[in-house]
Amino acid sequence: MVVGVGDAYDPVREGILDGAASLRIGRGLDDGVDMGPVISGAHRDRVNGFIDEGERDGARLVMDGRRLRVPGYPHGHWVGPTVFEDVTPEMPIGREEVFGPVAGLARAPSLEAALDLLAKSPYGNAASIFTNSGRAAREFRYRAEISMIGVNIGVAAPMAFFPFGGARNSFYGDLKAQGRDAVSFFTDQRVVISRW
Repeated sequence: MVVGVGDAYDPVREGILDGAASLRIGRGLDDGVDMGPVISGAHRDRVNGFIDEGERDGARLVMDGRRLRVPGYPHGHWVGPTVFEDVTPEMPIGREEVFGPVAGLARAPSLEAALDLLAKSPYGNAASIFTNSGRAAREFRYRAEISMIGVNIGVAAPMAFFPFGGARNSFYGDLKAQGRDAVSFFTDQRVVISRW
C-alpha cells in the first residue's frame, strides 16, 4: 500500500500513475522491457482475483491491468499495472501480499496516522518513507516494525550481508535468507578454549 500524507498525496498519486503508465511490458528477455508476465496462469488468476475483490470492497480502480494483451505473446500470463485509490487495511487488496503489479493508494492526515495504517498489516517485509524531514525519517525508522526499511529509496533491497526475509507474517522459516543468519548457517564455526 502507498500512503500519501497530507498535501503529499496528490503528487504521490500522480507519480504512481505516471510511472505505471510508462512501464513497457513484454517478454522479460527483450530489450527495453520493464516488466514481464507473472509466473503462471494460476498466479495471474490469483492477482486478477485480488483486483476483482478490491472493486467489490469499494476501492476505486483508476488503472486496470486485467485485460492486458502483449502482441506476439497470446499465451503469456499478463497482468498490467493496476492502481487503486481509497484502499484501507481492512480490504484484502490493502492487507495481503498480492505479489503482482498492483498498487493501493491511501490518504493519511499525518505521519502518526500513516504509521497506524502500517501497524494494522499482519505483514512486515519492507516499507519506505520519502521525506525531507529527519524527524519523520527517524520516527518511521524506530516505529515501523518492518524487516527492511528504506528512507528516500523505493525498494529497500539490501546487499547480501543485510537480512532479507521479512517480519511478522512475511517471514517464513527459521532463518533469514541473507544477513548474519545466512552467514552463520554456511559457516563452520568453532570455539577453542585453552588454558596454559
